[in-house]
Amino acid sequence: MKKHLHRFWCVLLVYALTLPGVTAFAQAKDKPSSGKSAASIPKVIFKEVKLKNGLRVFLVEDHSAPVISLALIYDVGSRNERKGRTGFAHLFEHMMFQGSENVGKSEHFILIETNGGQMNGTTNVERTLYFETLPNNQLDLMLFLEADRMRGLDISQKNLDNQRHAVQEERRLRLDNQPYGKLFEQFDETMYDNFAYKHSVIGSMEDLNAASVEDVRDFFRIYYAPNNATMALVGDFKTDQALAKVKKYFESIPAQAAPSTVDITEPEQTSERRFTIDDQLARLPLINIGYKGYAGSAPDVYALQVLGTVLGGGQSSRLYQKLVKEKQLAISANSFASVRRGPGAFRISSTIAPGKKVEDVESVIYAEIAALQERQIDDWELDKAKQFARRSAISSRQSSLGLAINLIEGVVSWNDPNYANTRLDKIMAVTKEDVQRVAQKYLQPAKRTVGVALPKAKGMASGPTTGNQ
Repeated sequence: MKKHLHRFWCVLLVYALTLPGVTAFAQAKDKPSSGKSAASIPKVIFKEVKLKNGLRVFLVEDHSAPVISLALIYDVGSRNERKGRTGFAHLFEHMMFQGSENVGKSEHFILIETNGGQMNGTTNVERTLYFETLPNNQLDLMLFLEADRMRGLDISQKNLDNQRHAVQEERRLRLDNQPYGKLFEQFDETMYDNFAYKHSVIGSMEDLNAASVEDVRDFFRIYYAPNNATMALVGDFKTDQALAKVKKYFESIPAQAAPSTVDITEPEQTSERRFTIDDQLARLPLINIGYKGYAGSAPDVYALQVLGTVLGGGQSSRLYQKLVKEKQLAISANSFASVRRGPGAFRISSTIAPGKKVEDVESVIYAEIAALQERQIDDWELDKAKQFARRSAISSRQSSLGLAINLIEGVVSWNDPNYANTRLDKIMAVTKEDVQRVAQKYLQPAKRTVGVALPKAKGMASGPTTGNQ
């Protein structure tokens, strides 16, 4: 599919969305305050409008470059899928590029690119995002294309079969034939009990084969309605004129009944879960550890994100210094706190150096966690984590597209239009006491899931082993 030519944009999005809610541009005249932890950066100024059909629209007028960007999120991800139809949200992302009532197959791509633009889409557990950037004289084209496929997608057996095969091939390339792909898929299956987060976004081959045209039509009707969508328009336009055009193209699209609420509750984990797989594609062992037990955008999440930087963020982090530099047990080590509307997880991953033992690396990881629980981090570590967050926020302000995406991520996830303007301040308010407290509270053995991939030569007997301890 032609969308794969734009892998750069997907990589950019993955980086941007690991730090949800950080915005991209503002016209406010706030001045940074003094102090090492000063975080004040210009706030994004936006106009919010809700159309008669329920579509939420955010407009940011930005004349710094003659471009416009649109980001459109449908509040549907893999967590909305049912058993027997996994991978459906991602499959439908592909379907949205197959043409609509007035746009031919793949013509959406052609029209954007021949007019000097870029576009793509991406699906994750929580939502499905479509986005494009064009010169400022192509606002009508941009709005027409998005509205036309929201109003009348071309759903046919031919298009379904074509994109079903494309997604299955994508699964082969990204998961089945990638080192450690099976490890990460089985990891979530082991860590989570609730089906909403237990299965992979890309889905199984069997479920993809089972998808029917009727399934696709029902999915489109339920989830691709204007009242289940949020749109941001950012760039070189006059707000009132742009809003009039948005209403012209979108407001006549009929709303639908609201989708059913997804159960995202997760039972408390009371003992460690562990499994090992043999990986014929891996050349070195890899250990992946996850601590489950927090959800949403609660205050603890900001402290956990600081903790992730201190423990495994970059070459100055504790795990990299100890495992890679000092003991030479691993060639990589990192950690981060994932953020979801449902249960997230603090994740740690390390690739083991040749000839070294997995158990030795695991022992060092737990020793470093114990040290964080016993003693507060140093001042420089806290400053480093905060400045890293600030730099990431500023970096994400480099384009109108970055602003558009980050603004509505917070709206869809937390129903908070100002999340983009407040998240960094909340990180800057984290103290050393907060970091120690969340390490003690969440990084407990009983909340832990451990997955290990071991290299295995082809032809040798292999298979996963799973167990609780």
